Amino acid sequence: KKWKGEEVVKIDFVDLKAQFGEIREEIFKAIEGVIDSQHFILGPRVEEFEYNVAAYCQVKHAVGCASGTDALIISLAATGIGEGDEVITTPFTFFSTASSITKVGGKPVFVDIEPASFNIDPYRIERAVTSRTKAVLPVHLFGQMADMDAILEIAKRRDLLVIEDAAQALGSKYLVEKSGNWKKAGTLGTAGCFSFFPTKNLGGFGDGGMMVTDDDLLAGKMKLLRVHGSAKKYFHKMIGWNSRLDAIQAVVLDVKLKYLDRWSRERRENADRYDALFRQTGLIEDGFITIPARFQKSSHIFNQYTLMAKERDQLRDHLGSKKISTEIYYPIPLHLQECFKYLGYRENDFPNSERAAHEALSLPIYPRLPVQSQEMIVETISGFYRKK
Repeated sequence: KKWKGEEVVKIDFVDLKAQFGEIREEIFKAIEGVIDSQHFILGPRVEEFEYNVAAYCQVKHAVGCASGTDALIISLAATGIGEGDEVITTPFTFFSTASSITKVGGKPVFVDIEPASFNIDPYRIERAVTSRTKAVLPVHLFGQMADMDAILEIAKRRDLLVIEDAAQALGSKYLVEKSGNWKKAGTLGTAGCFSFFPTKNLGGFGDGGMMVTDDDLLAGKMKLLRVHGSAKKYFHKMIGWNSRLDAIQAVVLDVKLKYLDRWSRERRENADRYDALFRQTGLIEDGFITIPARFQKSSHIFNQYTLMAKERDQLRDHLGSKKISTEIYYPIPLHLQECFKYLGYRENDFPNSERAAHEALSLPIYPRLPVQSQEMIVETISGFYRKK
């Protein structure tokens, strides 16, 4: 088959090789420096990366750890969330958002999402608050921040902690109504948590995570908890975890941090192109698809470009038959996961989340995605619906 005179090749959902090609020499030089030093766990290279992340996010402290999941667990533990404490969060997110709450003895309490943003609906939060509620854990899903003004107002009034799951949103910004200032994802609540999984906008060569905060005492607890609760070797003030960031991951991420804003800008440009191409098809007006919503007070960095699509599974199969890779985030909302049956939720409890689980489809959005590939994807989706 041909596409505008060119041979059609497989369109991968993510292509990290193109990104790596332009920074290959910098990466190898940085890794070689770690190998020469023979200092692989925490140490000066990790501290330098933490300093740079803190400066990038404009906060006082950044604390590296082994994964985004551990960032959530340690942040919850450091803020005092424990046995029986309730934490309000969204059921439409990656598993670790809720599992981290259970790992510190807490209870996840789910509320539904806003259908346009895929993020937690702040106006449903207050109805879920009880005497045992200690925190709200909003997720900035797919790279666009939740409505933090509303969430923070409720949290302040009800004396709740706010811990941001910003795993997909490093670099996203939010316009705070009261101050009129833009704040980075992860910096509005008590603490913010990031993941450096390879497919994130800032991705490592394996797992890695980061916590950010302006609270000196909290940062100190985070640093203790990531190394078995120990500030001095073999002397333990707390019971913590083995969750240290590797120096090799730190230097890889530090090299990439310099390019992060440019890569996120390229993702937005790809999203703009998708939007324009889909508007030309008439699929939006005819109700076949809904393109991602964007809000003026939140800058979307498009870790994912996620449509709502009728007959989603059949569409995905059709795209796959044309060698176009897509992904489903998330096919089963958390309140319907088998392991959370004990919470007592049932089908139809959170209709917006359940609809998203049935209709959400993410398209390739990575930097350097060829224009021709985007045109082919949109044309293939249009062809699927127009044949009906």
